[in-house]
Amino acid sequence: MKFFIDTANLAQIKEAAEFGVLDGVTTNPSLMAKEGIKGEAAVMKHYVDICNIVKGGDVSAEVLSTDLAGMIREGEALAALHPQIVVKIPMIRDGIKALKYFSEKGIKTNCTLVFSPGQALLAAKAGATYVSPFIGRLDDVSFDGVDLIAQIVHIYGNYGYKTQVLAASIRHSLHIIRCAEAGADVATCPLSAITDLLKHPLTDIGLAKFLEDARK
Repeated sequence: MKFFIDTANLAQIKEAAEFGVLDGVTTNPSLMAKEGIKGEAAVMKHYVDICNIVKGGDVSAEVLSTDLAGMIREGEALAALHPQIVVKIPMIRDGIKALKYFSEKGIKTNCTLVFSPGQALLAAKAGATYVSPFIGRLDDVSFDGVDLIAQIVHIYGNYGYKTQVLAASIRHSLHIIRCAEAGADVATCPLSAITDLLKHPLTDIGLAKFLEDARK
């Protein structure tokens, strides 16, 4: 499983990269706004800064348009910024058309805001590089988001689709484990969810005992 960090915070991205397990980054307009990144030029520069930290990993950059012409215009501009950029496209009618367009142009895409197997199937048929089911948001409305990951993995396996299942809206480390069990290709999450995988009380107890015995 690949680990992506879901943020626009450069300090957190650097920390994740130094941790040694970072494979990529996902961002969105809300995350950019949270970091106070305003204006097209500033946003574009920020994407390049992120790519330079990740060193070879995919970085999802989201279009803001909801019409085909706008998504193509924005997507081509984003893709031209850096070879690591993946154009993030919403799961809407014109979004499917844009996925097909970019696929034929050899531009990587990430289909976002996916909440059903049918949506994931359309994204794969249109040639999306990644599909992003939002499991935490499904949990919020009393659906098991990880069940959706398992359904998509199963469907893609039936037909040999190459689209990677990118589990998004991950809230905690248990989400990561369950998505790994379900066969997700990627988990994108806060840095805290990744570092929480380190934690186990028996590890702490065992280490304390080893150190105590060593001192004796």
